[in-house]
Amino acid sequence: MSKTTAKSAAETIENVEFPSFDASKATDQIRAFAEKGVEQSKEAYAKLKTGAEETQKVLESTYETAKAVSSDVSLKAIAALRANAEAGFSHLEALVGAKTLSEVVELQTAFLRKRAELAVEQAKEFQAVATKAVEDVSKPVKSAFEKAMKDVKAA
Repeated sequence: MSKTTAKSAAETIENVEFPSFDASKATDQIRAFAEKGVEQSKEAYAKLKTGAEETQKVLESTYETAKAVSSDVSLKAIAALRANAEAGFSHLEALVGAKTLSEVVELQTAFLRKRAELAVEQAKEFQAVATKAVEDVSKPVKSAFEKAMKDVKAA
């Protein structure tokens, strides 16, 4: 290497400025980043807490509704069993009082026809009660789901 090249390289190195590291600026940036992270965490926690509270209310409401509906279904079943038992005992009393075989056959035929009609009627009543029960129990859950989907779309 020639002396001029070595000299100009030395002058160039002396004239180059290296970036300096300012620790106070870095600390401020780290602090700002950390504060932003804490703020976002608080917001996420608040949303999560609100969602959990709403879910708890929906579940409690659904449980209470299911309890009431099951009580209605149970009462309907007991009423049907009672009606069936009373009809059976009435039929037995009528059969005991029958004087001829033709009267027994007539009583039995009428009883079976009434039992079939009553069974169809009871099935319709149970279907109506069960349909109402499903609607009542699923209503709070459906409302909560629709609200949650609406909130997700808005966000």
